[in-house]
Amino acid sequence: MKYHKVVKQITSLLKQNGLWHETFTHKPVITSEEAAKIRTGYSLHQGAKAMIVRIKISEADKKFVMLVLPANLRFDNVKVKTIFKAKDIRLATEEEISNLTDGVQIGGVPPFGNLFGLEVIVDPKLLENEKIIFNAGDRRFSVAMLSKDYQTLVNPQIGSIT
Repeated sequence: MKYHKVVKQITSLLKQNGLWHETFTHKPVITSEEAAKIRTGYSLHQGAKAMIVRIKISEADKKFVMLVLPANLRFDNVKVKTIFKAKDIRLATEEEISNLTDGVQIGGVPPFGNLFGLEVIVDPKLLENEKIIFNAGDRRFSVAMLSKDYQTLVNPQIGSIT
């Protein structure tokens, strides 16, 4: 089966660093709820939902960032605006996500914003899990790993966004 190249980037990174992980091949899923139903042994709360948003600080200062949170929660607009001192925030469009990630589809975006040059903010509630699981660049491929190893590899900013 042919996957997006970021799948290999993530699995290679984990192998090269000798980090515990397990992979799952499954039918294509788009939502976190669909994914949780087929990931045996993992809860929705362990799912790392990666969302790309556009932050508007001023007319001249706009940027895309990645928010990572437990899949059973929603991000809080006010908290995210406060972290970035932003006037406005919106979800990236499907086209913007494709451009930023070199073609990863919505639902397949991994919480590795660093691979795409994106700043990453992770909610501490996700890191309370010993293990996290996420679609790793393809809607048909998931990776589970230790949350402490995720922090080491991605080096995200930690902030309350839920």
